[in-house]
Amino acid sequence: MAPFKLPADATGADIQSVEFAYERSADQDAPTPARHRVVVVGAGPVGLSLAIDLAQRGQRVVLLDNDCKLSTGSRAICFAKRTLEIWDRLGVGQRMVDKGVSWKLGKVFFKGDLLYPFDLLPEEDHERPAFINLQQYYAEGFLVERASALRNIDIRWCTTVVAAEQRDDGVLVGIDTPDGRYQIVADYLCACDGARSPLRGLLGLETHGRVFRDRFLIADVKMAADFPTERWFWFDPPFHPNQSALLHRQPDNVWRIDFQLGWDANPDEEKKPENIVPRVQAMLGPDAKFELEWASVYTFACERMDHFRHGRVFFAGDAAHRVSPFGARGANSGVQDAENLAWKLDLVMRGEAGDALLDSYASEREAAADENILNSTRATDFITPKSEVSRLFRDAVLDLAREHTFARKLVNSGRLSLPSVYADSPLNTPDVDEFDSAMRPGAPAADAPLRDGWLLRALGDGFALLVSGDAPAWAARLPVTVLRVDADGVAAARYDLRPGSAYLLRPDQHVCARWRAPAEALVRAALKRAQAC
Repeated sequence: MAPFKLPADATGADIQSVEFAYERSADQDAPTPARHRVVVVGAGPVGLSLAIDLAQRGQRVVLLDNDCKLSTGSRAICFAKRTLEIWDRLGVGQRMVDKGVSWKLGKVFFKGDLLYPFDLLPEEDHERPAFINLQQYYAEGFLVERASALRNIDIRWCTTVVAAEQRDDGVLVGIDTPDGRYQIVADYLCACDGARSPLRGLLGLETHGRVFRDRFLIADVKMAADFPTERWFWFDPPFHPNQSALLHRQPDNVWRIDFQLGWDANPDEEKKPENIVPRVQAMLGPDAKFELEWASVYTFACERMDHFRHGRVFFAGDAAHRVSPFGARGANSGVQDAENLAWKLDLVMRGEAGDALLDSYASEREAAADENILNSTRATDFITPKSEVSRLFRDAVLDLAREHTFARKLVNSGRLSLPSVYADSPLNTPDVDEFDSAMRPGAPAADAPLRDGWLLRALGDGFALLVSGDAPAWAARLPVTVLRVDADGVAAARYDLRPGSAYLLRPDQHVCARWRAPAEALVRAALKRAQAC
């Protein structure tokens, strides 16, 4: 694919009209199926992030997508701090932040009254905001820009996977194109092909979970409004009684509005502009001026596959797990799937780690999916009570939350996405020393300012040893990046990193070990364990 660049002044309409040309591959004329190290299916945020991460590590990647366009409609809009930090490492974080709307504050309303505000990043000294709002088509556009600039990514548009056969030495993949069908062999096949995942169906696999009997309307409206850049959530508002509503700012003066509709709502009728406009006017006022940009009515499920690894096939993102949209846990958890899988595949393909390391992708991200599903299910049950008793309990909690802090902890308007802590990962070396820090083995590393930059940016793509004071002489013999922080700086305080102490961080920037008195043998043993060797 030729390098692709979004115009600096491109509008949402411009981006959604972009079409990528189908190009015939040399593989289609090969006498036998060509072999590739990694094939990724699905050029959404998850598949693109995975392909870029692998390519930056030196791996050649074939990326297949059955479409030739970016997303239509804003879809996923809420990208968390951890996702931005991952995208920083992939070279696209600044583009996302520059275009996105940064925010960290929110308000919860009950009927017509403000219950309480909240702050999702109350401490200072982080490079990235708690969240940005950015339409999915922009995020995908920036990721395609980056992917097309990497020579070892081969993006094939208008290319549909129609067969997948597991073999001992790879996966035989059948592909359909405008020029007809052909086959390739993948050492590893990564399914990032969305909630309906054709690959999952081809392999006879299923997801299991719970479907919620409710419907919601998403309406993106363009308007000039002086509302603050905050997340506003209403329970039982006067403009939409007995239901819930949500308001978010996006770039380009576009605002996302969600309306709970109830299970009996007719999706086709509710999507009609003549039915959407009165709902929006009831919220904003009869004199509000706005244009309807995009709308969708959805139901949702909280479900996942039993296993995310099946031999040489890995499932990530919505193909592996689905959650309700409350809490922004879908795309964010999918990008974290990609980050977890990329470094492990890279080490295994280089012969620097055994196959057991790939099993840890499944165990870690299955546990993360369970955590997200639990939070998402609780949020949905609170937002959409299905019995009179449940509603009475919910409303009693909301009444108490007006005055009492303890009750606010029970209010759930969508507990917003946080990165998972792999507390039970077999890759962790358990603590033997005491630390006054949340940066325990399995935790994602917290950012902090350094004298000449930011901690997470300085870690690199491999293992890193974080030390306070002078690094021990033996550290230079280890296959790690050694990063020294000032003993009196923010990083040392955030990690309780006293002189002589050390942290070992994985390539995905999760802590895997820490010591008060590290020794070369201890660090080497932790490195070996973190690579499942």
